[in-house]
Amino acid sequence: MTRTDGDLKTKLLNQIENLGQERSLLPFSAASIDATITQLENTNPILEPLLADNFPALIGDWQLIYASNGTVLTRPLAEITNFLGNAMAINKIWQSLTVQNDQIMAQNQALIKFPLLGIYRLAAEGIWRSQTDQRTAMVSFDAFTIQAVQFLSQSDWSLPELKIPVLDLLQNEASWITSYLDEDTRIGRGATGNVFVFRR
Repeated sequence: MTRTDGDLKTKLLNQIENLGQERSLLPFSAASIDATITQLENTNPILEPLLADNFPALIGDWQLIYASNGTVLTRPLAEITNFLGNAMAINKIWQSLTVQNDQIMAQNQALIKFPLLGIYRLAAEGIWRSQTDQRTAMVSFDAFTIQAVQFLSQSDWSLPELKIPVLDLLQNEASWITSYLDEDTRIGRGATGNVFVFRR
């Protein structure tokens, strides 16, 4: 990593930290942050992140620290939060990437605190199908799960995981570009231009 790369990463992390966790994961696009992200993407040290040789840098658990337009989970939560106030909290959102039979498997997870109900883990399980440029993947999800990990706010109460499969005919694919990858930072762009920043 060059000094310029390190300076840009430090600048980006400071900008995101200044937003605060809730704001950085709910729909909120900051032009200054997006500009820094674009600058960092232009220094991308791994140009083909989905190539098998680069799996060691890609695979693992990544915490989401910024989403320019929220996520599939946080966009509806933003509407609920506006209605209920700040009673609901996003504790953590992360993505786990693994390899099975030379394919990249993804599990997007979130810990959400609901008023009175406790803390729940929500997850979406899917697969990345690499495209020829080795930076774009077609992503589809085949199951969703929900589990109360702290039911009714009691630390020793939990409920079994409920898994809901998605029928083949209802599975949609969306384009996902890994536009930056190094040892501890990853940037991805969705089909609608939404940009995501992850950290190990």
